[in-house]
Amino acid sequence: MKKTLIERIEVGSGGAASITFSSIPQTYTDLYVVVSGRTTATEASGGSYANLKPNNTTASQSMRTLRGTGSSVSSNSETTVFFTVNPSDATSNTFANSAVYIPNYTGSQNKSMSVDGLNENNATGARQELAAALYSTSSPISSLVLTPGSGNFVQYSSASLYGVTAGNDGTTTVS
Repeated sequence: MKKTLIERIEVGSGGAASITFSSIPQTYTDLYVVVSGRTTATEASGGSYANLKPNNTTASQSMRTLRGTGSSVSSNSETTVFFTVNPSDATSNTFANSAVYIPNYTGSQNKSMSVDGLNENNATGARQELAAALYSTSSPISSLVLTPGSGNFVQYSSASLYGVTAGNDGTTTVS
């Protein structure tokens, strides 16, 4: 897959309440977001996930997740799109890694998304997640806002936004 880096944001000292990609160019076929994240909140208080807000909203979203924790497996229906980050009570100085793929983000039909995430934790509670998501809107995605479920992103959390270009026929992804 050929990807072009649009923007990379790294959280500085003091942390950040959100990471925002604004004014996303409408010149690519798909978007790909890669996040390395950790929050200031514990897992019990919602610090193990962050919301993905296309066009800065959680409205008109749905998601189906498949989650493994090292000791159990579950599948859940959700009403917002989110991805895995490490909470403050995970192993010190470790960051979760997640990726979100958004095909046809400029189209006039609903936007499908796939989410793949894994937190790093030296314990049986480490979590892996796969999800299929839908953002029901005919509007193109022009911004993405990432916000922790609780707390703030810690220093050195980062997010990279890539644009994926289609091939000559307009549908085949260039590799």
